[in-house]
Amino acid sequence: MTRAGRVCVVLALLLASAAAACGRAGSPPTRGPATGRLPVYQVDKGFRLPASPTWRRAERRGHLVVGVKEDQPYLGEKDPATGAYAGFDIEIARMMAASLGFDPTTTRFVTIASANRETALQNGQIDFYVGTYTINDLRKKLVGFAGPYYLAGQSLLVRRDEDDIHGPQDLDGRRVCSVAGSTPYQRIRDAYPKAVLVAYDSYSVCVDNLLTYQVDAVTTDDAILIGYAAKAPDELKVVGRPFSKEPYGIGVPRADDALRFALDDALAAREKNGDWKRAYEATLGLSGVPAPTPPPIDRYPAP
Repeated sequence: MTRAGRVCVVLALLLASAAAACGRAGSPPTRGPATGRLPVYQVDKGFRLPASPTWRRAERRGHLVVGVKEDQPYLGEKDPATGAYAGFDIEIARMMAASLGFDPTTTRFVTIASANRETALQNGQIDFYVGTYTINDLRKKLVGFAGPYYLAGQSLLVRRDEDDIHGPQDLDGRRVCSVAGSTPYQRIRDAYPKAVLVAYDSYSVCVDNLLTYQVDAVTTDDAILIGYAAKAPDELKVVGRPFSKEPYGIGVPRADDALRFALDDALAAREKNGDWKRAYEATLGLSGVPAPTPPPIDRYPAP
């Protein structure tokens, strides 16, 4: 059989396997946290935060509305059959809900694309956002950030048979996929201009394109890529060392410092009592990467 013929056969098998696993050609099989093994968070029933307009609206509503991702394995992933969300970011949102006095099971999750996060917070569509949201100075001009609650780093995901890409220095002329408007996309565009950038609204589409040989690499934070590689270890691998620092924060409306500081306090308490580590071990920890030390919380002053 010719090399082209072998590639076609392998590609057909990959597509058939992935389609059988989750009903979508190209996507890795769906795997995720076991619901019965997730932590249970004690609700602070006496909590009050009248200084926060966001909290007051949620109290009148009776539940929180949280923006998240739906296509990031072990971080924020939506089950297409049940509509349930699972992952480390989802657990962070639930433990924050408990600290703010809400039953975590009542939290309503809304999928928000990366490019729409600031708008969703500014127009009150969501109360806060937990979805691999990197804190940076430009975004601080638009929204507030509690945390960070996790420190990631940009890396590269390639096919298991790829031997020529070991880091961003190898991307000249190669097709690299990331999410439009994301920090990883902007970094490749600015620092590695000879790479051929391809942008979509979700990383799952990027991974589809990687598995079907339409792109050569997917780039984003290593936490996200580790999840995809863990779902399809025979087809995908993460290469090289992280080449950035991405502190994940909880996005809040910019003017609502009362909510931001309350979430900072909640994160510190949940890290201290072990909830943070238990949430990690039940989600991202399933990839085999042990729980890191949480990054220091940045309690920056109100603007």
